Amino acid sequence: MSNYQDIKEQAYLANMQLPKLGLVLFTFGNVSAADRSKGVFAIKPSGVPYEDLSPEKMVIVDFEGNTVEGSLRPSSDTKTHAVLYKHWAEIGGIVHTHSTYGTAWAQAQRAIPIFGTTHADHLTVDIPCAPPMADEMIKGNYEYETGFQIMNHFESLGLSYKEVEMILVGNHAPFTWGKTAGKAVYNSAVLETVAQMALLTEQINPQAPKLKDSLIEKHYERKHGDGAYYGQK
Repeated sequence: MSNYQDIKEQAYLANMQLPKLGLVLFTFGNVSAADRSKGVFAIKPSGVPYEDLSPEKMVIVDFEGNTVEGSLRPSSDTKTHAVLYKHWAEIGGIVHTHSTYGTAWAQAQRAIPIFGTTHADHLTVDIPCAPPMADEMIKGNYEYETGFQIMNHFESLGLSYKEVEMILVGNHAPFTWGKTAGKAVYNSAVLETVAQMALLTEQINPQAPKLKDSLIEKHYERKHGDGAYYGQK
């Protein structure tokens, strides 16, 4: 048995959630799951249909983007995952999709406004959208540079990756992350739902105001604050 069986299982199960949640079409998208103690992550192999996946087909990669174990080529987005794992030490899982509504906002180069309490249950800010990549980065090591495109935008906004676990990459699509691969998938589903709600909100009322600060604080703190009371203990 592989020394990385645990993260292979995690990555496989998380990847299989993407089509079930309607977040991917065909072979679009990928999930990875990291083992920080070993400095590696398991990721979906490139171009393999979800119905053909198994834990054994997950590819093990180190945080430099080098394949450690596996006979298949890892996802084309592997280097983006590697950059984020290397620089953001508390991430345990990453998801990339081309989900319809999230990708539409990314193609429009717009952050997703915080219109309602569903959004505020998870974030206190708009879901950020990184500007399109510079030409010299596109011509270089594209997937590697995508990781820095994400990190640079967070730095420019003064955002913490531990508090905001999702982003749109301009003209591209969403990336999400979390302490586990499962949490990253959850965040991907939340992003897609909020993206759809925001689009409908603007269609119903193009002048719809953002959620007021008191409601943002209330809804976020009841789930995440020191006095959180949502759910069971």
